[in-house]
Amino acid sequence: MKPRVSATSIVDAVAEDLRNRLYAAEFPGGTAFTENDVAQTYEVARPTAKAAIEKVVAEGLLVRGVHKTARVPELGPEDVRDIYRSRAYLETEVLRRLAARGTVPTAAVRANREIAEALDSENALAIVEPDMRFHTSLIDALGSPRTSKLYGTLVSEVRICMTQVQGRRLLDPKIICAEHDQILTYIRQGDGDAVARLLDEHLARARERLVAAVGGEAGPEALLPFSVEIPPH
Repeated sequence: MKPRVSATSIVDAVAEDLRNRLYAAEFPGGTAFTENDVAQTYEVARPTAKAAIEKVVAEGLLVRGVHKTARVPELGPEDVRDIYRSRAYLETEVLRRLAARGTVPTAAVRANREIAEALDSENALAIVEPDMRFHTSLIDALGSPRTSKLYGTLVSEVRICMTQVQGRRLLDPKIICAEHDQILTYIRQGDGDAVARLLDEHLARARERLVAAVGGEAGPEALLPFSVEIPPH
C-alpha cells in the first residue's frame, strides 16, 4: 500500500509524510533514503524526491555527508546525553526567569491538557507532539526571539528522543503529565529553585533510561524517585 500524502505542494507533502514516519520511528538508525527510492515510493519525479529529502535533512531528521546518501541519524548514548543536557541548560534558566515573573503560559497549560486527554490512547506516540509544545511554549514565553531560535536548533533531535522514549515505553505518560503540572505550579508560586530541580529530574530520568535503551549504561538518574504524586486515571 502506497503512503498517502495530502498536497500543499508535492515537495512539502512528501517531506511531511517522511517527517511523520521518522517521528513515528518507522526506520532504524542508519536507514538510507535515496532519491530513487523516495521517488518510487511516492511516485514522484526524482527532482521532487531530492527536494523533499533536502527539506528533511535541513531539519536534522536525516543526515548527509558530502556526496553521500541521506540516512536516519544513529543516536548513541553520548548523543542522547548531549541533547538532553543542552536543552536542560536552556530550559532550566528559562524556567527560573518565568518563576521570577510568576508567568504561566496559556499554551503550556493547553498542551499539558492535551497530554492528559491522550493518556488512554493506544498510540504510545500520541503525547509526543503536545509534550514538545509544552516545553517549546515555556521557552517562547520568555519573549526572547534569539533564545527561541537557539532552542529551535535542538527541536528535531529533542523530538526524536521523545519519540524513542515513548515508542519504547520508557516512561509512563501519567508521570510526564503530573510533573508538567507541578512545573507550572512552581512557576505560578515563583519558586525558581524548585522548578529547576524538578525539571532536572524530569529530563535526567528520561535521558538515562533512553541511554540504556540505545546500548549505554544508565546513570543513577534513571531510577530517580518521583517527587510528585501520580493521580489515578
